[in-house]
Amino acid sequence: MISNENDPELNGKYLGTISSDFVKISETLKEAAYQVRKRKFSEYPIFPISKEEQPIGQLFLSNKEKPLDWNYYITYLDEFVQRKLIKEDGIEQFKAAYKDPDEFCCLFVVDAEFTKFLYIPYPEE
Repeated sequence: MISNENDPELNGKYLGTISSDFVKISETLKEAAYQVRKRKFSEYPIFPISKEEQPIGQLFLSNKEKPLDWNYYITYLDEFVQRKLIKEDGIEQFKAAYKDPDEFCCLFVVDAEFTKFLYIPYPEE
C-alpha cells in the first residue's frame, strides 16, 4: 500500500513547486475532479503528477504547454487497483484516508526517488 501521509521529505523537497503550480491550476483541477464524480467515473479522482512522462492516467495539463513545473495527469482509484499500485485489501484503507474531493485535491507525486499521495486543500472561494 502506498502511504497516504504528507511526509516531511515531500514537503521540503517538492511542496514549493507543487504549491506554485497549484495556485495557477487549482480551479481547473477542482472542476475536473467534479466532472469525474458527476459523470460517475469514480468517487475517487486522482491527479498523478510528474516532471517526466509517466504511464498512470491521461495527460491533463502539460508543463510543455503551460508554465508549470509538473505534468498533471488524471485518473481514479480503479486504475490504481488495476495496476496493483493499491492492493485489493488496501482499497478500504485508501477510501478511508481519501479526503473530501470538494475541499482537497488528491495528487499522486511520481518522482525518481519515490511515489506518494498528497492532499492539497483548494483555495477558499
